[in-house]
Amino acid sequence: MNILRLSRIQIARPSLQCRLAIRHYANAAAAAAANVQQSGSNPFTQLDAKWREKWKEDPPRLARKHLIENPTRDQQHFVLSMIPYPSGVLHMGHLRVYTISDVLARYRRMAGYDTVHAMGWDSFGLPAENAAIERQIHPAEWTVSNMAKMKSQMDEMLAEFDWEREFSSCFPDYYKWTQKLFLMMYEHGKAYQALSPVNWDPVDQTVLANEQVDSEGRSWRSGAIVEKKMLRQWFLKITDYSDALLDDLKLLDQWPAKVKTMQEHWLGRSEGATVVFDSTSEGNFPVFTTRPDTLFGVQFVALALDHADVREAAKTDSELAAFLERAKDLPDDTKEGYLMKNLSAISPVTGEKLPVFAAPYVIGDYGSGCVMGCPGHDERDFEFWGKNGSGPVKTVIDPVEGEEVSVPLTSRGVLNKHCGKYAGSPSLEGGKSIVNELPDEQASLKTNYKLRDWLVSRQRFWGAPIPIVYCDSCGTVPVPDEQLPVLLPETVLQKGEKPATAASLALAHNEEFKKCNCPKCGGPARRETDTMDTFMDSSWYFFRYTDPQNKELPFSYQAASNLMPVDMYIGGIEHAILHLLYARFVAKFLADKGYWSGADLNGEPIKRLVTQGMVHGQTFKEPTTGRFLKPEEIDRSGPVAKVQGTDVECAVSWEKMSKSKYNGADPSTCIQQHGADAVRAHVLFQAAVNDVLDWDEGKIVGIKRWLLKVKSITESVVKLNPSSKGLDKSSFSDADRTLWNETQHYVKSASDSFHESLQLNTVISDYMKLTNTLQKESGASPEVQLYALETLLKIMSPVAPAMAEECWELICKSKGAEWSSVFRNAFPEAQAEIQSATVPFKVMINGKFQFTANKPHDFGSQSEAEILAQLRTISDKLGDKPVRKVIIPKKGNVISLVV
Repeated sequence: MNILRLSRIQIARPSLQCRLAIRHYANAAAAAAANVQQSGSNPFTQLDAKWREKWKEDPPRLARKHLIENPTRDQQHFVLSMIPYPSGVLHMGHLRVYTISDVLARYRRMAGYDTVHAMGWDSFGLPAENAAIERQIHPAEWTVSNMAKMKSQMDEMLAEFDWEREFSSCFPDYYKWTQKLFLMMYEHGKAYQALSPVNWDPVDQTVLANEQVDSEGRSWRSGAIVEKKMLRQWFLKITDYSDALLDDLKLLDQWPAKVKTMQEHWLGRSEGATVVFDSTSEGNFPVFTTRPDTLFGVQFVALALDHADVREAAKTDSELAAFLERAKDLPDDTKEGYLMKNLSAISPVTGEKLPVFAAPYVIGDYGSGCVMGCPGHDERDFEFWGKNGSGPVKTVIDPVEGEEVSVPLTSRGVLNKHCGKYAGSPSLEGGKSIVNELPDEQASLKTNYKLRDWLVSRQRFWGAPIPIVYCDSCGTVPVPDEQLPVLLPETVLQKGEKPATAASLALAHNEEFKKCNCPKCGGPARRETDTMDTFMDSSWYFFRYTDPQNKELPFSYQAASNLMPVDMYIGGIEHAILHLLYARFVAKFLADKGYWSGADLNGEPIKRLVTQGMVHGQTFKEPTTGRFLKPEEIDRSGPVAKVQGTDVECAVSWEKMSKSKYNGADPSTCIQQHGADAVRAHVLFQAAVNDVLDWDEGKIVGIKRWLLKVKSITESVVKLNPSSKGLDKSSFSDADRTLWNETQHYVKSASDSFHESLQLNTVISDYMKLTNTLQKESGASPEVQLYALETLLKIMSPVAPAMAEECWELICKSKGAEWSSVFRNAFPEAQAEIQSATVPFKVMINGKFQFTANKPHDFGSQSEAEILAQLRTISDKLGDKPVRKVIIPKKGNVISLVV
């Protein structure tokens, strides 16, 4: 395989290596595109094929590209869907998100914005490495092949991306800059190395960040129970930005409230106090507490298992050492503990000696790794004391009047007699008073966060190598810029070797990779063998899109400041914490250090976030066993689905698509059967953007009928041979005015939906209504019909580009003109409606409606005699009867006669 040639090319010549990688990918993409199924006799797929070919010569995205010279920030628009991992197959979720982003980008271009709609590949990570191990090939080979397949599938769905901005995070011309970002953080003191207990995935053989461990203690990817290990790891100081990450959520008024709440909870700001408990040995135990009002009730202090005092004591206490070993297999919420020998803490408020425990439930990197235990007022402390302590539980707070007395009492109340001079004080005020009256070195009010620094070390092969060298003489040395990128080895499988495993692929086992010369002294040194968390790759990729061809910098200040923040970012809510939080941190760091302006939103990278709903498939189960049924096991010949060969009705529901439920739908198959236009419109029409989409392919027939109706109307209108002269609105008939006014209504509705509300399902409904109006108002002049038709084609072109172009071409031919893309036109702006020359007046006789008279607007201002004379010519309801009174209300077109 010659994709990377990493072991043969010097670090000083990365450009050649990059060209080889990209050339291989380009060849693979071309081959994949050539394999797209032919259109056959399906009229919709024939249109797809025809226009896909024409657009290669005249891409719609370039049709209005240079209308604005040197556009300002307000004249640009950055639309982005979340960068995909190249799995090799687009699923319905991909189809939905890329349809949304493509439609919005097409609209913005037609609306006059200089629009960026880019696509790349988040291509490092465990899935590719595991697939490569399974197939015994290099991860790059698997990854590049998948990228080519997915690019072809995106082309198939008529998604239009700025492919000239494309990158792949596993190509050296990208991860060179990921490494540079790490070094920028290192230079500014935001990257550091520390010995730390880490989450170890025994299946994937790598470290996981806290965010990658679920509530049950399992790995987010492998599902394995996570173990604890002590390793020296690299961290990024995201905690330096805790306040900004929380406070600036209020600036994100175009983000879903749910996402902001999730981030708030993850950041976990809590107001409290740091209180120092002296030790009977050397040192002390500083603890953070949100409940200083319970200080008089503290009965023990608990230390994390990796606390320095615990580690030191374990060297001479074999029982403690055995407990620490056993604790590795205990759940995080265990109430097991170990009473430390010859060690006590001194209460700063009572002077009592308190027992000190080593406790697995204490988090080492939260605060100082020490907590105070107050069994009378904390559920966890109560349970721990019941298992490990001795003596009665002490309560120092009484409930407020009317509240039930319970132990532990976890709510606030009133400090009781055990609190000395503070007795009778409400909890909140009493707690602050206690802290304020202790010496400054003993206690202080403080804000704390649950957020921990970002652990970025991974013990895997397929990731960006951390650009650090270790030298016995110089210590830790960053790799100089001129030696970037630090390249991954190309050859990972040697002939005759045992099959590769995750452990054997790790860079720590690659002696050739490890050996290097120190960049400082030139002496022998060794490389860092950890690679970076793949969230590092995706934390900054927006910036690379702004300046993708820059060979000197990750991006220039000007390019990033001109285009960032992203105007519209579209992706699943599952990325609410990990990806989006890391991206916010990195963007704020870059703005803080002057790498981009960030002035608009205090360094926030995303202006508007859209979290599209999931796609669910119709799911069939055997009702008694709950077993999921395969398509061939279902009899759908009747009105109700039954288990094949029986009279048993299937249990039917809508659930998240998955292979195990046999309820998935293949986007490529759908497109080949129905055409890209119909599938795109159906995806938008079936549900609001933020709602779950129940994928019911049977309903797509309605969309196809509408598309064919548009084409039929186009064929009819061009046969009317409308003149090329402009519209004379003063001579409009009633039918002209109706069609004109309805057109303006739907243009405004579609514009509002695209621009602000994103009610894209109602846009499709608007298209259908305007189409029906066109069909209904066939009495309008050919010129007004053509105007309404051309307007319809322009506003529907972002959703159904192939049919819009096809009909536009018919219009061009009817005018004797060469085809010019519909996308060269501006998106229509709603114009003023035209008032009809007459309005219907309701005529009431003796309180009952009798008939309608279509008369000029000022009809009611005429004399009674004139009004009656005209009404008698319209209807014989009046006859010769004398009219005693004519009543015309000031508002409303009503004439009431008393006969």
